[in-house]
Amino acid sequence: MAMDWTLFCKDTLSGEVVPGCLGQGRDITYLQWLFTAWGWTVSVSLTALAVALVAGSIVGVIRTLPSSPWLVRLGNGWVELFRNIPLLVQIFLWYFVVPALVPPMKHFPPFILVVLALGLFTSARIAEQVRAGIQALPRGQRYAGMALGFTTPQYYRYVLLPMAYRIIIPPLTSESMNIFKNSAVAFAVSIPELTQYALQVGEETARPIEVYLAVTVLYAISALAVNRVFAWIEKRARVPGFVASGTGAGGH
Repeated sequence: MAMDWTLFCKDTLSGEVVPGCLGQGRDITYLQWLFTAWGWTVSVSLTALAVALVAGSIVGVIRTLPSSPWLVRLGNGWVELFRNIPLLVQIFLWYFVVPALVPPMKHFPPFILVVLALGLFTSARIAEQVRAGIQALPRGQRYAGMALGFTTPQYYRYVLLPMAYRIIIPPLTSESMNIFKNSAVAFAVSIPELTQYALQVGEETARPIEVYLAVTVLYAISALAVNRVFAWIEKRARVPGFVASGTGAGGH
Protein backbone atom coordinates (compact mmCIF):
# COMPACT_ATOMS: atom_id res chain seq x y z
CA MET A 1 0.00 0.00 0.00
CA ALA A 2 1.39 3.39 -1.03
CA MET A 3 2.03 5.95 1.67
CA ASP A 4 -0.08 9.10 1.70
CA TRP A 5 1.66 11.69 3.84
CA THR A 6 -0.69 14.42 2.66
CA LEU A 7 -3.16 13.22 5.29
CA PHE A 8 -1.33 15.36 7.86
CA CYS A 9 -2.14 18.46 5.79
CA LYS A 10 -5.85 17.64 5.70
CA ASP A 11 -8.40 19.57 7.71
CA THR A 12 -9.75 17.41 10.54
CA LEU A 13 -13.34 18.41 9.73
CA SER A 14 -13.58 18.74 5.96
CA GLY A 15 -10.82 16.32 5.01
CA GLU A 16 -9.52 18.77 2.42
CA VAL A 17 -5.80 19.43 2.01
CA VAL A 18 -4.81 22.77 3.56
CA PRO A 19 -1.95 24.71 1.88
CA GLY A 20 1.00 24.87 4.24
CA CYS A 21 -0.55 22.22 6.48
CA LEU A 22 -1.74 24.88 8.94
CA GLY A 23 -5.42 25.43 9.54
CA GLN A 24 -7.02 28.66 10.71
CA GLY A 25 -9.38 29.44 13.57
CA ARG A 26 -11.14 26.38 14.90
CA ASP A 27 -10.19 24.31 11.88
CA ILE A 28 -6.92 22.46 12.40
CA THR A 29 -5.01 19.92 10.38
CA TYR A 30 -3.91 16.49 11.50
CA LEU A 31 -0.35 17.82 11.68
CA GLN A 32 -1.37 20.51 14.16
CA TRP A 33 -3.29 17.93 16.14
CA LEU A 34 -0.19 15.70 16.13
CA PHE A 35 2.00 18.43 17.64
CA THR A 36 -0.66 19.24 20.23
CA ALA A 37 -0.69 15.57 21.25
CA TRP A 38 3.10 15.63 21.42
CA GLY A 39 2.85 18.62 23.73
CA TRP A 40 0.58 16.64 26.05
CA THR A 41 3.03 13.73 26.05
CA VAL A 42 5.95 16.01 26.91
CA SER A 43 3.93 17.78 29.63
CA VAL A 44 2.82 14.54 31.29
CA SER A 45 6.31 13.05 31.09
CA LEU A 46 8.27 16.04 32.41
CA THR A 47 5.83 16.73 35.25
CA ALA A 48 5.79 13.06 36.24
CA LEU A 49 9.60 13.02 36.09
CA ALA A 50 9.75 15.95 38.53
CA VAL A 51 7.41 14.09 40.91
CA ALA A 52 9.46 10.91 40.55
CA LEU A 53 12.78 12.67 41.24
CA VAL A 54 11.51 14.40 44.37
CA ALA A 55 9.64 11.40 45.82
CA GLY A 56 12.31 8.91 44.75
CA SER A 57 15.11 10.97 46.29
CA ILE A 58 13.28 11.29 49.61
CA VAL A 59 12.46 7.58 49.77
CA GLY A 60 15.96 6.62 48.64
CA VAL A 61 17.51 8.70 51.43
CA ILE A 62 15.10 7.29 54.00
CA ARG A 63 16.19 3.77 53.10
CA THR A 64 19.81 4.57 54.03
CA LEU A 65 19.23 6.13 57.45
CA PRO A 66 21.21 3.93 59.85
CA SER A 67 19.46 5.13 63.01
CA SER A 68 15.84 4.86 61.87
CA PRO A 69 14.95 1.24 61.08
CA TRP A 70 11.23 1.99 61.02
CA LEU A 71 11.79 4.64 58.33
CA VAL A 72 13.88 2.14 56.37
CA ARG A 73 11.00 -0.34 56.52
CA LEU A 74 8.58 2.37 55.43
CA GLY A 75 10.80 3.22 52.47
CA ASN A 76 11.15 -0.44 51.54
CA GLY A 77 7.38 -0.81 51.66
CA TRP A 78 6.97 2.20 49.34
CA VAL A 79 9.33 0.68 46.79
CA GLU A 80 7.73 -2.76 46.90
CA LEU A 81 4.21 -1.31 46.66
CA PHE A 82 4.72 0.89 43.63
CA ARG A 83 7.21 -1.38 41.86
CA ASN A 84 5.07 -4.52 41.97
CA ILE A 85 1.74 -3.15 40.75
CA PRO A 86 1.42 -2.75 36.95
CA LEU A 87 1.43 0.86 35.81
CA LEU A 88 -1.89 0.58 33.98
CA VAL A 89 -3.54 -0.75 37.14
CA GLN A 90 -2.09 2.17 39.09
CA ILE A 91 -3.50 4.59 36.52
CA PHE A 92 -6.98 3.11 37.01
CA LEU A 93 -6.59 3.13 40.81
CA TRP A 94 -5.75 6.84 40.79
CA TYR A 95 -8.50 7.63 38.30
CA PHE A 96 -11.37 5.56 39.72
CA VAL A 97 -10.55 4.37 43.25
CA VAL A 98 -8.59 7.14 44.94
CA PRO A 99 -11.16 9.90 44.14
CA ALA A 100 -13.88 7.65 45.60
CA LEU A 101 -11.88 7.27 48.82
CA VAL A 102 -10.71 10.91 48.93
CA PRO A 103 -13.70 12.99 47.67
CA PRO A 104 -11.75 16.27 47.11
CA MET A 105 -9.71 14.46 44.45
CA LYS A 106 -12.86 14.07 42.34
CA HIS A 107 -12.22 17.65 41.22
CA PHE A 108 -8.66 16.89 40.09
CA PRO A 109 -8.22 16.89 36.29
CA PRO A 110 -7.14 13.57 34.71
CA PHE A 111 -3.77 15.16 33.88
CA ILE A 112 -2.89 15.48 37.59
CA LEU A 113 -4.02 11.94 38.40
CA VAL A 114 -1.97 10.47 35.56
CA VAL A 115 1.08 12.50 36.61
CA LEU A 116 0.74 11.20 40.17
CA ALA A 117 0.37 7.61 39.01
CA LEU A 118 3.29 7.75 36.59
CA GLY A 119 5.47 9.81 38.92
CA LEU A 120 5.00 7.61 41.98
CA PHE A 121 5.42 4.45 39.92
CA THR A 122 8.77 5.74 38.65
CA SER A 123 9.74 7.07 42.09
CA ALA A 124 10.05 3.51 43.38
CA ARG A 125 12.70 2.78 40.76
CA ILE A 126 14.53 6.04 41.35
CA ALA A 127 14.46 5.43 45.10
CA GLU A 128 16.29 2.16 44.53
CA GLN A 129 18.88 3.93 42.42
CA VAL A 130 19.39 6.70 44.99
CA ARG A 131 19.81 4.10 47.75
CA ALA A 132 22.35 2.20 45.67
CA GLY A 133 24.21 5.41 44.82
CA ILE A 134 24.51 6.43 48.46
CA GLN A 135 25.59 2.98 49.58
CA ALA A 136 28.20 2.85 46.79
CA LEU A 137 30.05 5.79 48.33
CA PRO A 138 33.05 5.10 50.56
CA ARG A 139 32.10 5.10 54.24
CA GLY A 140 34.79 7.67 54.89
CA GLN A 141 32.67 10.34 53.26
CA ARG A 142 29.88 9.84 55.77
CA TYR A 143 32.35 9.84 58.66
CA ALA A 144 34.05 12.98 57.35
CA GLY A 145 30.72 14.81 57.32
CA MET A 146 30.00 13.73 60.87
CA ALA A 147 33.51 14.77 61.97
CA LEU A 148 32.88 18.25 60.59
CA GLY A 149 29.86 18.56 62.84
CA PHE A 150 27.23 18.28 60.12
CA THR A 151 23.76 17.19 61.14
CA THR A 152 22.25 14.20 59.30
CA PRO A 153 20.33 16.42 56.84
CA GLN A 154 23.44 18.51 56.25
CA TYR A 155 25.82 15.69 55.39
CA TYR A 156 23.23 14.14 53.13
CA ARG A 157 22.68 17.46 51.38
CA TYR A 158 26.30 18.63 51.12
CA VAL A 159 28.28 15.39 51.06
CA LEU A 160 26.40 12.21 50.14
CA LEU A 161 23.70 13.25 47.69
CA PRO A 162 25.87 15.39 45.37
CA MET A 163 28.21 12.43 44.87
CA ALA A 164 25.43 9.82 44.73
CA TYR A 165 23.60 11.69 41.97
CA ARG A 166 26.76 11.71 39.88
CA ILE A 167 26.97 7.94 40.19
CA ILE A 168 23.36 7.27 39.22
CA ILE A 169 23.09 9.56 36.19
CA PRO A 170 23.21 6.61 33.71
CA PRO A 171 20.28 4.71 35.31
CA LEU A 172 18.44 8.00 35.78
CA THR A 173 18.82 8.54 32.04
CA SER A 174 17.14 5.21 31.37
CA GLU A 175 14.28 5.96 33.78
CA SER A 176 13.77 9.40 32.26
CA MET A 177 13.56 7.87 28.79
CA ASN A 178 11.20 5.19 30.08
CA ILE A 179 8.86 7.77 31.55
CA PHE A 180 8.25 9.17 28.06
CA LYS A 181 7.44 5.68 26.78
CA ASN A 182 5.30 4.82 29.81
CA SER A 183 3.29 8.01 29.33
CA ALA A 184 1.51 6.17 26.54
CA VAL A 185 -0.76 4.54 29.13
CA ALA A 186 -2.36 7.96 29.70
CA PHE A 187 -4.60 7.21 26.70
CA ALA A 188 -6.54 4.85 28.98
CA VAL A 189 -8.06 7.83 30.81
CA SER A 190 -8.50 9.96 27.69
CA ILE A 191 -5.45 12.21 27.96
CA PRO A 192 -5.05 13.50 24.37
CA GLU A 193 -1.40 12.44 24.07
CA LEU A 194 0.37 10.70 21.19
CA THR A 195 -1.04 7.20 21.65
CA GLN A 196 -4.59 8.53 21.97
CA TYR A 197 -3.96 10.58 18.83
CA ALA A 198 -2.70 7.54 16.94
CA LEU A 199 -5.71 5.43 17.90
CA GLN A 200 -8.25 8.10 16.99
CA VAL A 201 -6.67 9.46 13.82
CA GLY A 202 -5.80 5.98 12.57
CA GLU A 203 -9.48 5.10 12.73
CA GLU A 204 -10.68 8.40 11.27
CA THR A 205 -8.36 8.40 8.27
CA ALA A 206 -7.97 4.64 7.75
CA ARG A 207 -4.22 5.36 7.35
CA PRO A 208 -2.77 3.77 10.50
CA ILE A 209 0.66 3.12 8.96
CA GLU A 210 1.48 6.79 8.38
CA VAL A 211 -0.02 7.82 11.71
CA TYR A 212 1.83 5.25 13.80
CA LEU A 213 5.10 5.91 11.98
CA ALA A 214 4.80 9.63 12.74
CA VAL A 215 4.00 8.96 16.39
CA THR A 216 6.91 6.51 16.64
CA VAL A 217 9.30 9.14 15.29
CA LEU A 218 8.13 11.69 17.88
CA TYR A 219 8.54 9.18 20.73
CA ALA A 220 12.05 8.41 19.47
CA ILE A 221 12.92 12.12 19.22
CA SER A 222 11.67 12.68 22.79
CA ALA A 223 13.71 9.79 24.20
CA LEU A 224 16.81 10.84 22.25
CA ALA A 225 16.50 14.42 23.51
CA VAL A 226 16.35 13.18 27.10
CA ASN A 227 19.37 10.97 26.47
CA ARG A 228 21.40 13.90 25.11
CA VAL A 229 20.43 16.20 27.99
CA PHE A 230 21.50 13.65 30.61
CA ALA A 231 24.70 12.90 28.67
CA TRP A 232 25.53 16.60 28.83
CA ILE A 233 24.74 16.68 32.57
CA GLU A 234 26.89 13.60 33.17
CA LYS A 235 29.81 15.16 31.31
CA ARG A 236 29.57 18.39 33.28
CA ALA A 237 29.06 16.68 36.66
CA ARG A 238 31.74 14.00 36.35
CA VAL A 239 34.28 13.97 39.18
CA PRO A 240 37.75 13.24 37.68
CA GLY A 241 39.36 10.15 39.15
CA PHE A 242 36.42 9.17 41.37
CA VAL A 243 35.24 5.55 41.31
CA ALA A 244 32.44 4.33 43.55
CA SER A 245 33.26 1.92 46.36
CA GLY A 246 33.19 -1.68 45.22
CA THR A 247 33.93 -0.96 41.57
CA GLY A 248 37.52 -2.06 41.77
CA ALA A 249 39.33 1.22 42.43
CA GLY A 250 40.13 3.17 45.52
CA GLY A 251 37.90 6.24 45.57
CA HIS A 252 38.69 6.71 49.30
